[in-house]
Amino acid sequence: MALPSVAHALGGGSRAAVSARPAQQGHAGDGKQRPLRSRCSPRLMPGMDASINCRTEALGGQLLQCDHCGQEHDVYHSCRNRSCPKCHRLETEAWLAERRQELLPVPYFHVVFTVPQELRALIRRHQQDLYHILLRAAAHSLIKLAADPHDVGGLIGVLCVLHTWTPTLASHPHVHCLVPAGGVSADRTEWRPARQTYLVPVQALSQLLRGLLRALVRQERPDLTIPASVWTKGWVVYCKPALQGTEQVLNDLGRYVHRIALTNSRLLSIEDGQVRFRSQDASDQRWKTMTLPAHACIRRFLQHVLPQGSTKSATMGCGAPSIAPSCTNSNSGWRDMPPSHLQPRPHGRSLRPTPGVHPCERGNPVHPAVKACWS
Repeated sequence: MALPSVAHALGGGSRAAVSARPAQQGHAGDGKQRPLRSRCSPRLMPGMDASINCRTEALGGQLLQCDHCGQEHDVYHSCRNRSCPKCHRLETEAWLAERRQELLPVPYFHVVFTVPQELRALIRRHQQDLYHILLRAAAHSLIKLAADPHDVGGLIGVLCVLHTWTPTLASHPHVHCLVPAGGVSADRTEWRPARQTYLVPVQALSQLLRGLLRALVRQERPDLTIPASVWTKGWVVYCKPALQGTEQVLNDLGRYVHRIALTNSRLLSIEDGQVRFRSQDASDQRWKTMTLPAHACIRRFLQHVLPQGSTKSATMGCGAPSIAPSCTNSNSGWRDMPPSHLQPRPHGRSLRPTPGVHPCERGNPVHPAVKACWS
């Protein structure tokens, strides 16, 4: 009996007949469901059609014969579309292997940047520009704040990955960052470790993210109208040591880069136009069952298909391609230091300079690195 697959979940059918092809064909193709396809953006159609035809006779394939019993097997080609939930296993493994080669023998921090709910609909409508702006603002805020001598005092490396969905497939754009516990000095010869449990002040980091994103939006998309309340409320930023281990966080990031919101393993059944799948509750980490009409499932799924040319990941700071060579040349001795010299320094109290105050903060202190972002 065939197992449920995402493509069939997007169209309906019985559990025994679950596959991508009848799923999307049933709800997005010809017949009484044609209005759904007519309402979809043209840019979504290639990814939708690719997942329908993935590993079917439509894409051709090869006929393989067993050397022992002589039985023949049809092996159809994959679509390799970035939005297909069945492809990219090898790409994920290759991406992870490259990132593992770049890891340093130091602890890492896991940083998550989120945006207020009022911005989510706007970001979804202008994904091509605002996703890229969000990635850059997140990385640059971390790099700028860590350069403060009261924090790391050096250039850190930041691996950023865009994540746009929740377990229930809702739109929730945010950025995950994997950051080493330390950075290199300005002359690229010295490693400056961070504290064991503290990288940068989270409140200042959220303020800096807000200021940088505001400046970038005004510079690159001045036509967008954003509610003024967005710039005065607190933004949520998470910054903690990678408690589950650097390898686990990296594996999660690999799935975000090469997979999309719903995987086949989470599907339970597809019957009578209803899709049942498992979703993990963030509050208690328990798996629960969610049921959606097929059309609603398609809509939620497709909103996470990125525009052509968009990127889900970026490496910035001392790990960026334009900077990494200067950090690893023969004159940069920090790479050759023993692991003990790269370990974080003991946690201690940071004596910070007296911060400034921005009128919008209503008396709350603003980190000095944030001042330059306010206009």
